[in-house]
Amino acid sequence: MNPVKRDVEHLFATPDVRVEVRADGSQILRSGIAMPESYPRCVGVRLEHWARATPDQVFLAERDAAGEWERLTYAQALDKVRRIATWLLGQNLSPERPVAILSDNSIEHALLMLACMHIGVPSCAISAGVSLLSKDHGKLKDNLGLLKPGLVFADNMDRFMPAVRATRHLHDGAVIAGEKGSVPDGCLSFAAMLERRDDAAVDAAFQAVGPDTIAKFLFTSGSIGAPKAVINTQRMLCSNQAALELMWPFLKTTPPVIVDWLPWSHTFGANHNFNMVMWHGGSLYIDDGKPVPALLERTVRNLKEVAPTLYFSVPRAYDMLVPLLRNDAALRRNFYSRLQLIFYAGAALPQHLWDDLERLAQAELGHPITMVSSWGSTETAPAATSCHFQAIRSGVIGVPIPGTELKLLPVADKLEVRVRGPNVFHGYWKQPDLTTGAFDEEGFYRIGDAVSFIDPEQPNQGLLFDGRVAEDFKLLSGTWVHVGSLRVKGIDAFSPVAQDIVVTGHDRDEIGFLVFPNISECRTLCPGLPPDAPVELVLSNIAVVQHVRRGMAMMMQAGGGSSTFPTRVLLMAEPPSSEAGEITDKGYINQRMVLNRRADLVEWLYADVPDKSVITVHGATGH
Repeated sequence: MNPVKRDVEHLFATPDVRVEVRADGSQILRSGIAMPESYPRCVGVRLEHWARATPDQVFLAERDAAGEWERLTYAQALDKVRRIATWLLGQNLSPERPVAILSDNSIEHALLMLACMHIGVPSCAISAGVSLLSKDHGKLKDNLGLLKPGLVFADNMDRFMPAVRATRHLHDGAVIAGEKGSVPDGCLSFAAMLERRDDAAVDAAFQAVGPDTIAKFLFTSGSIGAPKAVINTQRMLCSNQAALELMWPFLKTTPPVIVDWLPWSHTFGANHNFNMVMWHGGSLYIDDGKPVPALLERTVRNLKEVAPTLYFSVPRAYDMLVPLLRNDAALRRNFYSRLQLIFYAGAALPQHLWDDLERLAQAELGHPITMVSSWGSTETAPAATSCHFQAIRSGVIGVPIPGTELKLLPVADKLEVRVRGPNVFHGYWKQPDLTTGAFDEEGFYRIGDAVSFIDPEQPNQGLLFDGRVAEDFKLLSGTWVHVGSLRVKGIDAFSPVAQDIVVTGHDRDEIGFLVFPNISECRTLCPGLPPDAPVELVLSNIAVVQHVRRGMAMMMQAGGGSSTFPTRVLLMAEPPSSEAGEITDKGYINQRMVLNRRADLVEWLYADVPDKSVITVHGATGH
């Protein structure tokens, strides 16, 4: 039997999409897999269950100061959660006075988040970059000004103290310092929350937590405009995990083991991955690495020591991981040794990365690996669709998850998608006008994305993500440019040069690309250059330029008109700036922010007489 087919049958429930076509041309898509009549009322029910059923199972693990794994079992985690919850009950906390968490992922972060959910106190994990990368802490001030927290936690305080001091006037709550750093004057230690345990008080609060209780606030990752705190209820989180269990039944027989860096300030890492592990009694090894050159070696070390059963990441991270898997046999062997599937989300995975991951699996295992994706947002907690089958290609986001409805509306030449279901939020915290505008007259959330069918006659083959409706624009000719799909095609055509692409051309005659290059891969195209050659010299090397030019010609020759290929490309030596909001801490590029911040480069790109740094398809540059 084909190994891929056998694995898929073992892993997934068979997709069953029901399509209702309306008179106005819109379509409603639903899953034929029925949601259970009841599922846990709150996330804490699963922690209580596993602490009783498998008390000695490793739940969380992180590196200690000596670099060794510190592990926490389910029984130990519940004990600490109950102790922290006991302390929290005396702090006058509520949705109006939530807990703000400023730190990166850590065991202490997890325990505080779980303790809050256990007793019905919302927490809000705020991206560490908001505190650490900003000079004026303006965004953090906006966040805390909206939340008015009753408690602020940071780990370690040696790194976060400037941010804590800059925002101290915005709240009157206690400040808790994690154990990794010092405990400055005016702060309490994390250990202070662990001193006593009052089970009667905690149980009373826990029993009062229901599906409509606010579990947390999560700020959307947009980098412009006022901050939006998405209300996440227990129903949203639990319905998402109940649906995932129906689609991925293998989780009930093989508790997941994951090595994960995705931040808990975002819905992917926190609501999907963290909750999935706890829901199924698995183990989460906190990866202290990230997809940036300075931290990537930490990820490699962790993946050499811990073999995941599932691996979750974003396309940018896979772009950095693939060359390492190709060149490091020990890493490749451990990574694939018990891997059941590879999961990507947040953006379409360029086809060349999909192919590379499959080829590496084929070489290591003798068969390709199952690769899947999902789609949703902070407002859908997060999954609205899931690819619970082996897709025929990259970019397939799957089908509606059980219990969730998709409305597809023809808009221009696209299908705008809207979402309704128990996983969908009810509003933004303290922003009623934004809340009202987020929903249509039938209560569907206007997520702002577009999708298309792989095959309209066979909806079970799934949907393709078709870009953000707001990112698309028209050329002066009136032709629509579909940014999302064009970006992915460009990354594939320029492989391995382009790590990411920002598409230009609004109110112009031609498409242009601002390219964030993969510098290490570009160097491999320039064997004559010394390994420490300046970046500018690498990017202007004739081998790199000709490689890009061939990719441009290939896109043009594929046909489709002027909206489907660039006529000019600029390789940017400056990487995307997290501080400026050009890239999120998950590695997603904010197209609009890059275009705003680098408006001078856009003008440079479109100069009547192109500079020699601008690559054109016909070679009319000084290279």
